[in-house]
Amino acid sequence: MLTLVVPGLIWPRQALADLAGDLPLPAFTRLLGVGRLQRSAAADTALAVAGALGQTAPSAVAALRRLAFGHAADTAEWLCLDPARLRFEERSLVLDDPRQLALDSAEAEALAVSLAPTFAALGTLELLAPDRWNLRLTNPAPTFSDLPQFIGRAAPPLPGGSDYKAWRHALNEAQMELHSHPVNRAREAAGRPVVNTLWPWGGGCLPAAGRSAIAALLADDPLLRGMALHQGIVAAPLPPCHAAGPGGNRLAVFDALAAPARLGDAMAWRDALVRLETDWLAPALTALRHGRLARLRLLAPGEHGSVTLELGRTALWRFWRKTQPLHACLAEALRR
Repeated sequence: MLTLVVPGLIWPRQALADLAGDLPLPAFTRLLGVGRLQRSAAADTALAVAGALGQTAPSAVAALRRLAFGHAADTAEWLCLDPARLRFEERSLVLDDPRQLALDSAEAEALAVSLAPTFAALGTLELLAPDRWNLRLTNPAPTFSDLPQFIGRAAPPLPGGSDYKAWRHALNEAQMELHSHPVNRAREAAGRPVVNTLWPWGGGCLPAAGRSAIAALLADDPLLRGMALHQGIVAAPLPPCHAAGPGGNRLAVFDALAAPARLGDAMAWRDALVRLETDWLAPALTALRHGRLARLRLLAPGEHGSVTLELGRTALWRFWRKTQPLHACLAEALRR
């Protein structure tokens, strides 16, 4: 069985009709025509993957994603403290996708060396990757807003309570340090975006490990791979197409549609939808026809509702079922 999670697939009905109405998607429309569509509750990618793995929503993001970078599980409390860029847009501070910074290792290490003393009273800084930093907490931290939810949106201010006082001070100090840091000066001179803040989120200790029927998870997000590794599941980056990767019950996350959908980038979204069709859905349909795949389940999580498409080999015998356009099927499913 293949479970394919596709965040960013759901757009408003008219937008879907305008964006995908002229795209030839023979495999997708065939699968929609013979499969069973169901609506489910709103969810983000991590929640959808957690449900497929038989877990609850992940909260200890920092502790889980460490596992994907080869660190051993421990009992410490960790917090994500990721480098980020805030920019002014219509009198609001908007959070850019941290991946757009394209920090290299030398830049990240230089920034971290300068910023580590600022957070020393709160914890010990650890670099997992240039754009993913963790803080091993000295004491439990308050709750912060999840970074992925605010990419491309107005960033919320820190709450004003006493629990956040030390964090407000440290983050303000960090922003002043970043303003004049040589790394940022060099990036600005080269016309590259600068790091002007750090975003705390996803704190907590590793939860108890559970069990799952999934044999392998294929995803580019280290958090998702960490969730799988914590359950003893094989985890690897998403391969180029359906035919690659391990066999057995697989859970794959095709997230190329997510950022374009969030940012309203229509052309990038169309390109990603074509890749979904050619690299995953067409090979999956062929595998179903030839018995190499017993069952396909596609999960499309969305903030206003999610959709599940499910079918087995015998569904392809329903020759009388007509192909269905993407926008009509998703709109109908979301109305149920």
